[in-house]
Amino acid sequence: MLQAEYLSMMELEAGLDYIRQASKDHGTLKMIVCRPNVDERAVLQEGRLDLLEGLVGDTWKVRGSRHTPDGSANLHAQITVMNARAIALLAQHEERWALAGDQLYIDFDLSEDNIPPGTQLAIGSAIIEVSAQPHAGCKKFSDRFGVEAIKFANSLEGKRLHLRGINAKVVQAGVICVEDVVKKIDGKVQQN
Repeated sequence: MLQAEYLSMMELEAGLDYIRQASKDHGTLKMIVCRPNVDERAVLQEGRLDLLEGLVGDTWKVRGSRHTPDGSANLHAQITVMNARAIALLAQHEERWALAGDQLYIDFDLSEDNIPPGTQLAIGSAIIEVSAQPHAGCKKFSDRFGVEAIKFANSLEGKRLHLRGINAKVVQAGVICVEDVVKKIDGKVQQN
């Protein structure tokens, strides 16, 4: 894995205009990352999103969550999505994107204004729904990309743009592939 220098806040803020230029209607799935074990990453060309399992092969379901009363997996954080432009800035090399810990990296405007909670996104033959639960950075994210990166992602503008990403759940199972179009759905698909 390539090493990268942490960027300063000034360098990070200089990348905001590029991030803001992401498409608001039709984006592209740039990377799929499965987490088969703690701190392990498998970059996939194709994946399957499942209503019960999330990204098939990922440990989301067996890891559970500290955000649920019984410690079970949090359905509203079944799939984590990050803006490809934001991770490109933070990671500096595509080989380091997977370190962020998200499963899907899309070149698409993830801002609250563009895709508020409840918005559905079609990717390949699958559909995911944006959750209201915020996706925040953790100590591992800070260790991998720097303290300034977490401050940048959690700044007022960073939160508005969802620079640390979003949580979502699968509402229609299906196959997704790198370079699939990502688009907002008009009308809602009901989860089975």
